[in-house]
Amino acid sequence: MASKSGFSVRGLRNWLEAPVAEGGNAGRTPLDTLRGAAARITTPLLPDDYAHLINPLWSARELRGRIVEVRKETADSATLVIKPGWGFDFKFQPGQYIGIGVLVDGRWHWRSYSLTCPPDWSGDSSHRGKRLISIAVKAMPEGFLSSHIVSGVPAGTIVRLAAPQGGFVLPDPAPSKVLFLTAGSGITPVMAMLRTMDRRNAVPDVVHVHSARTAEDVMFGDELRDLHDRRPGFTAHVHLTGDKGKFALTELDEVVPDWRERQVWACGPLPMLDEIEKYWAAAGLADHLHVERFEIERNATAEGGTVTFAKAGRTAEIDGATTLLQAGEGAGVQMPFGCRMGICQTCVVTLTEGHTRDLRNGKEHRAGDKIQTCVAVAAGDCTVEV
Repeated sequence: MASKSGFSVRGLRNWLEAPVAEGGNAGRTPLDTLRGAAARITTPLLPDDYAHLINPLWSARELRGRIVEVRKETADSATLVIKPGWGFDFKFQPGQYIGIGVLVDGRWHWRSYSLTCPPDWSGDSSHRGKRLISIAVKAMPEGFLSSHIVSGVPAGTIVRLAAPQGGFVLPDPAPSKVLFLTAGSGITPVMAMLRTMDRRNAVPDVVHVHSARTAEDVMFGDELRDLHDRRPGFTAHVHLTGDKGKFALTELDEVVPDWRERQVWACGPLPMLDEIEKYWAAAGLADHLHVERFEIERNATAEGGTVTFAKAGRTAEIDGATTLLQAGEGAGVQMPFGCRMGICQTCVVTLTEGHTRDLRNGKEHRAGDKIQTCVAVAAGDCTVEV
């Protein structure tokens, strides 16, 4: 209750925690009040300036983590086990993703990857007692950061993290009948769901149809086989496209005869997901389907131009295929972001001058509009308020 002078315990706490809140950390704890207070008292020399010398994970201004293990999954994919620092929310939902920033040649490169571990995970016997997270990365031909991670980010590397988010999640309790449809690296969010059900000893009637080119390309192949053997309720059906061609949805009647009765989670390449959405809609079962996309479908291009980042005081010359988010990060601007696919709205900023175009549909935006920088490209010279 506030006093007559306007003082309140909540108000004091909010004031003390402000330096932490500005860092964007999720899941703040009472300890953050002390850290925020210390930041207030020592400004302009923040505690981070000293704490970082003791432990690089101690930060009130940003989420950080240390890679503690890099484990090969296939020839072109790897699991990263990460020990997050202060402020990370370990109560995420299975299926959510995080942002990760890796320093390469003096520049931070950001991407979003699905968490592959259950919530409140402490790793295997070699990491027991530590709260950890894991992601799995597949090197893509056009993916600079994914290739860099898979080909040699060493254990011990300090990374930046963004809080878990995303709506492609497994409810608790899980539905009584589940169908997972995945291909390639689309298996990663589903692994978090499977591992969570297994950890909770609550695996219902689950069928997983996964497509990969060869047996050697199946991420987590040994684990899927082990789960198939240990859990009577779980059936893994691996479809090798190199031998059998693309999995046809008409085969579901044979592989999963009761597919119409199941809640479905699908993740994989865009053409696959588009086909699945149409198939379920035609069956009148669109409300049974949950879809996660790792990339955006680009139906538009623009002229490109000079982008000015007003608050940062920086500019970048870009072509019509480079997003404003990519341009800002390349220029060293601290850009807000989340899914990087035009879904979560985290990257929204104000366009103050010029025009941009939405890569998904070609819609043009002009000064005063709010734009999503992860799917916006320059349609001539423009200025954004960031």
